[in-house]
Amino acid sequence: MEKTPYLTKDAVAKASNFRWFICALLFFATTVNYMDRQVLSLTWKDFIAPEFHWTDTNYGNITSVFSIIYAVANLFAGRFIDWMGTRKGYLWAIGVWSLGACLHALCGWATEHTLGLSSATQMVSATGVVASSIAITSVYYFIAARIILGIGEAGNFPAAIKVTAEYFPKKDRAYATSIFNAGATVGALIAPLSIPSLARYFQSIGVGNGWEMAFIVIGALGFVWMGVWMFYYKNPARSPYVNKAELAYIEQDNKTADESSLQKAEKEDENTATIPFFRCFTYPQTWAVFFGKFMTDGVWWFFLFWIPAYISDVYGFASDTGTAQMLIFVLYALTMLSIYGGKLPTIIIERTGKDPYASRMKAMFIFALFPLLAIFAQPLGEYSYWWPVIIIGIAGAAHQSWSANIYTVVGDMFPKSTIATIIGIGGMAGGIGSFLINFFSGRLFDYAAATNMSFMGFHGKPAGYFIIFCICGVAYLVGWIIMKALVPKYKIIKVEK
Repeated sequence: MEKTPYLTKDAVAKASNFRWFICALLFFATTVNYMDRQVLSLTWKDFIAPEFHWTDTNYGNITSVFSIIYAVANLFAGRFIDWMGTRKGYLWAIGVWSLGACLHALCGWATEHTLGLSSATQMVSATGVVASSIAITSVYYFIAARIILGIGEAGNFPAAIKVTAEYFPKKDRAYATSIFNAGATVGALIAPLSIPSLARYFQSIGVGNGWEMAFIVIGALGFVWMGVWMFYYKNPARSPYVNKAELAYIEQDNKTADESSLQKAEKEDENTATIPFFRCFTYPQTWAVFFGKFMTDGVWWFFLFWIPAYISDVYGFASDTGTAQMLIFVLYALTMLSIYGGKLPTIIIERTGKDPYASRMKAMFIFALFPLLAIFAQPLGEYSYWWPVIIIGIAGAAHQSWSANIYTVVGDMFPKSTIATIIGIGGMAGGIGSFLINFFSGRLFDYAAATNMSFMGFHGKPAGYFIIFCICGVAYLVGWIIMKALVPKYKIIKVEK
């Protein structure tokens, strides 16, 4: 296969670097996205559950509904971003999810007024039928807020991947994606250090039960980001911050030395023509992305939603204790290694001359091996609680590296006009996988605790966690095999006119 004539570093020595500022904005948006998502997981066990009498099943219901709404919304979010455009579409997405994040704070107030109660103290001390009514009613309100959050958050990755395709040539997209995708890790890293402390501080000064203000403060960050985005973002061809040299670097994939004007026009038509939505499902490339996301996204979301509870349930550390905060901080600090994972396909391309898809699949196979360590997390946890944290951190880094590359596979093979749609379909698949793992995890953990279930020498909740860790460990290798079977070789989608 003929190599793409990438521009040399010397050729772009005088180019501006505004694309990296845009990448930084995508990074911060993703950071806020994951912090908003994490507020519930970091406050439910120690702040919210005592007030509303929640069980693991209650929490599992909330997270699973969020996941399925996120899945369905992804199906439409990608198409919405393609139709609305990245600038306006991204604004709508982050505005909706920030509103949804803030609305969580009203769930306690709504529960009190619905049931005719006068205070949170009265809810905490409730027993019997009243306690059960509080749990059920509050779960419905949190689900409502979670639905709004999920609808908005579904737009983040379709928009971010589309922006990356607009601002970066193919050889740099995995690296740029790994950088902004690291925002998920940074958000998850900052969250345990800030959110429980915020909740405890506001609780100590008598502002609600503390957790309400945590939702409001973190949710408000999205509105700040919107102001910066409105001021700076434009398509690179129209941006006053992108000079001609940088624009030539960004658009290098569309140019060759002997390309005629007619050929250029045809390529431009190909990039602007949109594949009809249902026709997308006729391509094996779409199904490769679908199954790659379905098999693996739930693993990351399980880690995101359940690890604080795991540390509390198995090792007895509340989320606002120094030990728990340090454990979660180290876990997500390890996942920062994923930045180098995004660079690996570029290294393979430059050293071997392989096409982008072959290089990414080779890199993704390597990433798929690391999560196998999760099988040993629970057994090694018998020796020290640091072992599960380190292993899960390594598995998380592998996931983020995998995720960055599966996103860029879409940009490699689909026209720009359809990228957000395919990313949305992949996001839907990931949401379905997350729904399944969260829905059944909550029930498994309650069942394991109630029956003192045994599995491979573990009893009760540790046995339940061991089962889920085993599933997480093999998911990536299975996903890789399915992707490779569906799309053995690099094949670009041609838009039929």
